[in-house]
Amino acid sequence: MEITEKAPAKINLSLDALFQHADGEHEWKMVMTSVDLADYVELSTVATRQITVTTDSGFLPVDQRNLAFQAARLLQKKAGVTYGARIHIRKQIPVAAGLGGGSSDAAAVLRGLNRLWQLNWSLADLAHLGLAIDSDVPYCVYSQTALVTGRGDEITLLPKLPPFWVVLAKPSASVSTPSILRSIPYNDQLYHPPIDQMVAAIRANDYPQILASMGNTLEEITSQRYPQIKQLRQKMQRFGADAAQMSGSGPTVFGLCAKYSRAQHVFNSMKGFCHEVYLVRPLLNGLS
Repeated sequence: MEITEKAPAKINLSLDALFQHADGEHEWKMVMTSVDLADYVELSTVATRQITVTTDSGFLPVDQRNLAFQAARLLQKKAGVTYGARIHIRKQIPVAAGLGGGSSDAAAVLRGLNRLWQLNWSLADLAHLGLAIDSDVPYCVYSQTALVTGRGDEITLLPKLPPFWVVLAKPSASVSTPSILRSIPYNDQLYHPPIDQMVAAIRANDYPQILASMGNTLEEITSQRYPQIKQLRQKMQRFGADAAQMSGSGPTVFGLCAKYSRAQHVFNSMKGFCHEVYLVRPLLNGLS
């Protein structure tokens, strides 16, 4: 039996880093949503305990460094199953882009093998397990608009967003998330976006207030190393995006547009400055 799981990209409508724990992990407060740019993860069971990963991308490792591999091995161990899996990842999400591609692939493996191996674990159980892989995996298990707090493991699902379009533009740079996180200056000068205001805006289905509440603590840090991020954001706003900012630790910049015609104009204009540009919509009902 073979199944295919969708692994959507995520964007951070708001991202705040509150402090760093003694063990080095960070305390997060974020509002995330998923968009209809996705990888597809094909899964099948094998009789032995072997786990193999293949991909159509030349940029992904296929050994224990791959988060999808780690997810399969971890679930296999925790569930005590005696069989393994073949995993093939069809990549569409750019690698090292701040869009959570690796984490979403890992989450798709957890969901898919949970079905294939007939484990009957809840999404909450899978999300709890996923935290051991990466802080974005718990959210990606749900892939539905949510407030994400704690170390990434506390997921509060939010109502569906008002309709809008998203333009994604990834510059050629590939950002090392651990390097950016090590550079967070936890001091009085660190910017903290109004996350509670964003949550209230989503609950009220208030698109203008969503725009006003956007913010990313990490954007200034990453932009200092990669000036093209700020340049792409400025261009996106100049071409007509209602608002624009960096996603995750970068370098992808996204712009929101209420009207399709405006989004199409921004998309076409950005293609002149950036090789990887996508025009997508949020997944209004999660993975369904």
